[in-house]
Amino acid sequence: MDSKRLILATLLSALVLIGFDYFFPQAPAHQPAQQVTQTEASKAAPAAASSASAGQAVTAQPASATPAADVADGPDTRIAINAPSVQGSINLRGARLDDLVLKQYRETVKPNSPDVRVLSPVDTKRADYVDFGWRAATSDVPVALPNARTLWKASGTQLDGEHPITLSWDNGQGLTFEVALGVDKDYMFTVTQRVHNATGQSVALFPYYRVNRGYTPEETGGMLVHEGPISVIDGRLNEGSYKSVRNDGVPPENVAWSHQGTGGWAGITDKYWLMAIVPDQASSVVGTYAWQAAQTQYQVGFTATAPMQVGAGQTVSTQAHVFAGAKEVRLLEQYEHDLHIPMFWKAVDFGWLSFLTRPVFFVLDWLNSHLGSFGLALLTFTVIVKVAFLPLTIKQMRMTWKTSRLKPQVDLIRARHKDDPVVMQQQIMMLYRKENVSLFGGFLPLFIQAPVFWCLYKDLYVTIEMRHAPFVGWVKDLSAQDPTNIFNLFGLIPFDPTQILPLLTLGAWPIIYGATMFVMQKVSASSTSMDPAQQKVMMFIPLLFTFFMARQPVGLVIYYCWSNVLTAIQQIIIMGRLKAADAKPQLVAKK
Repeated sequence: MDSKRLILATLLSALVLIGFDYFFPQAPAHQPAQQVTQTEASKAAPAAASSASAGQAVTAQPASATPAADVADGPDTRIAINAPSVQGSINLRGARLDDLVLKQYRETVKPNSPDVRVLSPVDTKRADYVDFGWRAATSDVPVALPNARTLWKASGTQLDGEHPITLSWDNGQGLTFEVALGVDKDYMFTVTQRVHNATGQSVALFPYYRVNRGYTPEETGGMLVHEGPISVIDGRLNEGSYKSVRNDGVPPENVAWSHQGTGGWAGITDKYWLMAIVPDQASSVVGTYAWQAAQTQYQVGFTATAPMQVGAGQTVSTQAHVFAGAKEVRLLEQYEHDLHIPMFWKAVDFGWLSFLTRPVFFVLDWLNSHLGSFGLALLTFTVIVKVAFLPLTIKQMRMTWKTSRLKPQVDLIRARHKDDPVVMQQQIMMLYRKENVSLFGGFLPLFIQAPVFWCLYKDLYVTIEMRHAPFVGWVKDLSAQDPTNIFNLFGLIPFDPTQILPLLTLGAWPIIYGATMFVMQKVSASSTSMDPAQQKVMMFIPLLFTFFMARQPVGLVIYYCWSNVLTAIQQIIIMGRLKAADAKPQLVAKK
């Protein structure tokens, strides 16, 4: 009876892994835009400004043309960005943040791999950029406003953590526009837009901020991780898809989704990277997702719900923050606390079970900070899990031992009542109740430990902290599958078998996992009564699991290898003590 439950539980676990492969395909991780050199970036010509904005909250008429000297075609002029964590440039043509790489992240684990790029100019194949500006609230008095072709003047030659810069432009009609830019030591830019009015009459303008993506990336996470438009407004998370943004746009602005609220944040997220706008948290704004088909461009951003009145002789300003970088969990939470950004941690897709996946991540991250290795953190976490579940494991094995000892009596009942299944089942249940044996005792630890499996799987897949985290030997990235392959003799034969058939992948760690599972089952079989047919089925299951685990993150495989070893040791010790206790003569109390 117990062995049948063990087989069923194992097969159910196999189905879970099949589900992972089906719903969460292990596609290659999304790579940011291709490297663009400074020279190439400076040669990229900006696209014409769209007459309708994704962030437009009200109908705004096109502004009159800007002075010819400021819109003449020519090479872009750029100001360098050189901060502790990022490097790139600002395009003075249009005042765009469109050239940024991350100094601390590489595209692959190879030593000569280029830095990860998160922002790219508009005319590159994978354009990602941030723009901001103003729109007139009325067309009664035409006002020349800065646009994508406007050439701004800079107050300095480089933006870094110690030296913010200010961009300025005079529209020739009495309005002077300024953009003050600052950057911290990580990935957050501060953008302050100012307008000085020397026209002699009041002007009403709407400020806007938005992120733009000029391509549709390959979504690699399946259902496991969200990639695409994302926002939190009024404490409510909204995750849009590229498809819905393309298909649900409503002319003339082609807005597919909008929500009015106070503060919040919005942007476009990849598996590990994020571009996001964080408006003033006290301001009333409209957040939108839109698709501009003419420019093949996704736009996510904010526009103020009410225009800012710039009186004659007055200067008004509005401030926002721009995040462009890696979704480091603790950094996002620090920004959430320091800048009062609501639910900024949700940029990392911990899922519906975030109340479990986040604590597991923080335990692993704490262990890593003390042990200096996420691999060692996984091994230590496994020991912690085993100790935490030890009482349940002892209870499970005690039930297994009792069930095994009762097998002769159960077989006798089956033989005696083979013609009456109802009575036979009643007699077996009475025997189990008399001996205090729970039929579900063997399942309880499996069910309770299943969330731990899920949390580890989710954390390994979605958190950047485990991306490119190395371990001993050939493991250079715990979040990726084992890079070795038995079908090319672990690299001795110079070809990739997966090019012939994707299923031809089986690394060293999945093989080790299959071996440890085989040993664990041999230990389990020695403590239970199992017929030959059941033994054959159980011997086949490690082979099945070996191929399933070949496509999983190698960190998860290492966790289960170590877990199998600890489980086998636990079973040997606990079953040995149960057998020893059962062999001792029982004292009979005198009457």
